[in-house]
Amino acid sequence: MNWRRHKDKFWALLTLFPSLALVGVFVYGFIGRTFFVSITDWGKGAALAENPTINVIGLGNYGQLFTGFLNARFRQSLVNAAFYSVLIIVGAIIVGLFLAILLDRQPAGESFFRTIFLYPMSLSFIVTGTIWRWLLSPGGGINRLPTFIGLPPLRFRWLSSEGSILTFNWQNLPFITGGIVAFVILTLAYRSWKSGQEKRAASMAGAALILVLWIAFGRGFTPKILPYPEEHGLNLATLGIILAAVWQYSGYTMAMFLAGLRGVSTDLREAAELDGANQFQYYTRVAIPMVKPVVLSAVIIMAHISLKMFSLIFAMTGPDNAETGHPAVLMYLKSFRANNFAVGAAIAVVLFLMASLFIVPYLVSAYRERRA
Repeated sequence: MNWRRHKDKFWALLTLFPSLALVGVFVYGFIGRTFFVSITDWGKGAALAENPTINVIGLGNYGQLFTGFLNARFRQSLVNAAFYSVLIIVGAIIVGLFLAILLDRQPAGESFFRTIFLYPMSLSFIVTGTIWRWLLSPGGGINRLPTFIGLPPLRFRWLSSEGSILTFNWQNLPFITGGIVAFVILTLAYRSWKSGQEKRAASMAGAALILVLWIAFGRGFTPKILPYPEEHGLNLATLGIILAAVWQYSGYTMAMFLAGLRGVSTDLREAAELDGANQFQYYTRVAIPMVKPVVLSAVIIMAHISLKMFSLIFAMTGPDNAETGHPAVLMYLKSFRANNFAVGAAIAVVLFLMASLFIVPYLVSAYRERRA
């Protein structure tokens, strides 16, 4: 019996070996290669020579990206990427959930409307970007809508505005990051306390308190990452791109939420109606809490999509518009225009780590639920 079990394992591993080898070489091998290139100076000399001179310089490229005088565009692109992710996730989830609730009530023509809502998802980012670039042109499209009711046209520059809101000083980035980490730790501590793990909750609360004290009193002796103030914020020119992305992917989140809502037992709906719950109370207190796993999946998927904005930005504003910049666009410019492969690889690694911030916690949570 043991021999048969070992034989089955052997054949299973032998069957999986080609896939594992290909993934190891073409995924993790290339990730490792990209990280190696990022710690070199490939691009300072004759980058395209047959045998270029490449020297290992450590984390110097990363230091220049985050603190160098000439890399303010990267830092603004990084801030843009954060706003892209947050606003696209929030927008797609809210619109998708709203549409899913409307369709869950089985209106007349449900199949037709479901097809209409899902259609934008079938388009590529290039097509979406071209359409929305026309719609958001300063002299037409959306800006002309008020004229249909006798009002003057809008003058908002959707894709070329130079204004910013929610600005902050890049010198305060360590404290802002510390505040976010403290909030996450306090949230986890609260969940641990509710589940009866008082000691773990207390240790987490203590760590969060240390971070809060450092944020409140540590500015005087903490070295500044820049010797001068540098303002960054949400560029208003990014709103047009966010609007286009939400339009394209809200149908996708709608399909996810609709599947989750249709999976809620009819017994629960009938029980809620017998208890006197109206439609609003049913969705807010019964249905939506039941689809929390769908919300988590939607957040992970939309976060991943929001980090792959290259083609949409390229189609709507081009690669040279710094106001709507994204690390993926800057990676292209550094690697294939400036031939600075080391800096381009460093930006790629930063994007990889940003994606990991969303994916790794999801995988850990899914693994724990599977073990439980």
